[in-house]
Amino acid sequence: MEPTDTEMLTESSILERIRPAVRSEKQYRVRSYPAIEAKLNQNESPYDLPESLKQEVLSEMVSVPFNRYPDDQPGDLESALAEMLGVNPEGILVGNGSNELTHTLGLALMADGKVLLPSPLFALFRSVVRLFGGQLTEITCLEDLSFDMDRIITTAGQLDPDLTVIATPNNPTGLEVNHSDLQRLVETARGFVLVDEAYVEFSEQPDAISLMQKHPNVLIMRTLSKGFGLAGLRIGYLIGRPSVISELRKARLPFMIGELAKRTAIRLLNEPALVQRRVREMQESVDKLYEALNRFGLQPVPSKANFVLFKAPTRPADFVEMMAGHGVLIRDMSGYSELRDYVRVCAGTSAENKAFLDALTKILDH
Repeated sequence: MEPTDTEMLTESSILERIRPAVRSEKQYRVRSYPAIEAKLNQNESPYDLPESLKQEVLSEMVSVPFNRYPDDQPGDLESALAEMLGVNPEGILVGNGSNELTHTLGLALMADGKVLLPSPLFALFRSVVRLFGGQLTEITCLEDLSFDMDRIITTAGQLDPDLTVIATPNNPTGLEVNHSDLQRLVETARGFVLVDEAYVEFSEQPDAISLMQKHPNVLIMRTLSKGFGLAGLRIGYLIGRPSVISELRKARLPFMIGELAKRTAIRLLNEPALVQRRVREMQESVDKLYEALNRFGLQPVPSKANFVLFKAPTRPADFVEMMAGHGVLIRDMSGYSELRDYVRVCAGTSAENKAFLDALTKILDH
């Protein structure tokens, strides 16, 4: 008897039904290390929320019916963010972390569209362009790892991309884009310009909100994961003209923000002094780490974020393992073609920073 179609079905053949763009992509994975003493590899805030603030939110959660959906869009959080920023709440779109909003932009702008990215840039942007079938053009950085803004602006004018992305301060380098260069880009580009301001709390440059208010093609992406210290609750948001945000909402899945994350974020927005104090402490830690790395001769890159990029004294992957052996977790950045010799450490608590420097001293002394 001939085998039926069902009997002939193999795992290999069914996998071929998945889009090639997905199958050829790498998973975004961050290796975990059990019982690590100092976790300095993901640019998180080293400071948890005060227990009293947590208890207030958890007390509220007792009265929340867990069997009911949250709001399809968290309007009260959008209003709280808008009040903090001085913008129209209709111009705020909250997501389950800024990464989720990157996928929203992929669906709305990148699918079959032209996308211009500088390099190096947070790797997820490139991945999302490929996943959604966008036409990607990348502009490599200058020798000092800063964006080649003159070339980016020229290319934006010639190529007319649907979306150009700029990050300031930039992850993975920590370098800022001069506000005047950002303004030149916005005035040149006819498509959207997304300004990734994930580290805006650490920046010394003016933010892009004034540009958005003058130019309808400006979108701004922010997060509460870094300066605000809510990485575990996943809150990111887009800022744009209300008419633009209204269209982007159509590409966004509903019910993405749970009650716990929403209520915690709103409560934290009412504690600006706490956030500012912790940002200042992280900035002081970055300055001290930079000075120490410079004394070690490891060529740190000046940073306006909560991390420092520097040259590893040996092969980056080996150096990361050596540091992990001393109880300190840092990030191998050699996956970026421009950063083959680099690793990254973020600001920690005083104890974590000391553990990092002690481990570094032991490794270099050997």
